[in-house]
Amino acid sequence: MTPVLLLAAEKESAQVTDWAARIGWVVGLGLFVALVYWLMREGWKWRGTLQGDLPELPTTPADPGPEKLSLSGRYHGSTTAGQWLDRIVAQGLGTRSRAELTLTDAGLDVIRPGASDFFVPAAQLREARLDKGIAGKVLTEGGLLIVTWEHGDRLIDSGFRSDHAAEHTEWVEVINSMIETNTREGVER
Repeated sequence: MTPVLLLAAEKESAQVTDWAARIGWVVGLGLFVALVYWLMREGWKWRGTLQGDLPELPTTPADPGPEKLSLSGRYHGSTTAGQWLDRIVAQGLGTRSRAELTLTDAGLDVIRPGASDFFVPAAQLREARLDKGIAGKVLTEGGLLIVTWEHGDRLIDSGFRSDHAAEHTEWVEVINSMIETNTREGVER
């Protein structure tokens, strides 16, 4: 026999895939992902428990008055004022959603389809500004409308993004003007 035939005769067939090991790895990976998801969910619930002292959110008054401004866009969440990563999840404030904002003399009405609506009375508004981020959302400078308001004994920053970002500046000016007017009227009384 020639050496070429001998080499061909000695070759073995390719290894067969070890399906048991492969299935074991897939199941293990699936269990690991499920564990991470469960831990994240428990962390979210724990944060809500820690923030359980947050009072019920105000509801819109029967007659809020004429509309000053309205905005359609997204609600990106609320944080402790000045701490853009300290998300507040109690009372449904941690749920991101579409939002319809309406500003009246009575305050800021936030309608959120699929999530809890809330109302910020004008007397509770503290500041409006443009910023680049809030927990879970970072944009270019000035990409978010941040409204600071007082609820209970906490100052809260709520982040919104309009479908038309050019509207943000007008919102900041009007809200801050309302706050100045309310402050002046409160001092004069």
